[in-house]
Amino acid sequence: MTKHPSFKAAVVQAAPVFLDLQATVDKAIALIDEAAASGAKLIAFPETWIPGYPFWIWLASPAWGMQFVQRYHDNSLQSGSIQEQQICSAAKRNSIYILMGHSEKIGASLYMAQWLITPEGEVIVRRRKLKPTHVERAIFGDGDGSDLLVQDTDIGHIGALCCWEHLQPLTKYAMYSMHEQIHVASWPSFSLYNNVAYALGSELNMAASQVYAAEGQCFVLAACGVVSQEMVDLLVDTPDKAQLLRTGGGYSMIFAPDGSPLCKHLPEHEEGILYADINLSLISIAKSVADPVGHYARPDVTRLMLNRNGTNCVETFSTPMQPMTVTVEGVETQLK
Repeated sequence: MTKHPSFKAAVVQAAPVFLDLQATVDKAIALIDEAAASGAKLIAFPETWIPGYPFWIWLASPAWGMQFVQRYHDNSLQSGSIQEQQICSAAKRNSIYILMGHSEKIGASLYMAQWLITPEGEVIVRRRKLKPTHVERAIFGDGDGSDLLVQDTDIGHIGALCCWEHLQPLTKYAMYSMHEQIHVASWPSFSLYNNVAYALGSELNMAASQVYAAEGQCFVLAACGVVSQEMVDLLVDTPDKAQLLRTGGGYSMIFAPDGSPLCKHLPEHEEGILYADINLSLISIAKSVADPVGHYARPDVTRLMLNRNGTNCVETFSTPMQPMTVTVEGVETQLK
């Protein structure tokens, strides 16, 4: 009889220690330890959880927000840093997969990143959000086609997207085509523009995570951040801003391949970890009804073009030197 992987997954709902890299990494490690002690083999974190989502970009002018930019750069996670080593050590010590959402600094630019870390403490996926949403582009750069990938692991095929990448139909279809089984959906918080912009609220965006599960017939671990009072105290300095950002906004959830919720919501202001048992055998049942990249597809009618190549600002190359021929007094001489 075929044995299908089965394990416990954990999803974080918590606030970062805002704009403090080391303190947020310490908090992440405490959550990793807690999840592993509860038997989890995979833990998922919210979008840009380290060092926190830059909510100021939605609250006022770019000039006002510049006061936070240097601090955000200084506290963004970098490859090869001590903080990366600490997170990887926590993965190895606890024998757990980690899907970390963070602001990543590469050179002098920032990206909305997600890293997949193995139980051996190795980062095997470093992806970036393809297109930051709206005012996010004032802070973050773009990813490229190499950032759409699904990683094969001993617990299943794991993929991840950030926030409104779940509202990009072609991006989702690209992920489905890689036979994703476990999907991490990283979200910031849903306490921004409440009663002002329905599209930014919990109802619509959790529905996007739920539809992703049913549409792709995969498990979805939707990790959502929380806005703390400390964050509001720092960012909200006028009555107008108080109408735009409030505390709370946590709506983490775990969905099955048929779209059904697998755990209970925590209250939106409460920090904690949600758990669910994942049994990959349920995917075959769901896909027997509607596999969007298999028997339920019509590639003769519609199909997706996908460029998964990475892009660089500079491509270095060299060409062999061509010999030069000169003629002197009717005699040709080849110069070397």
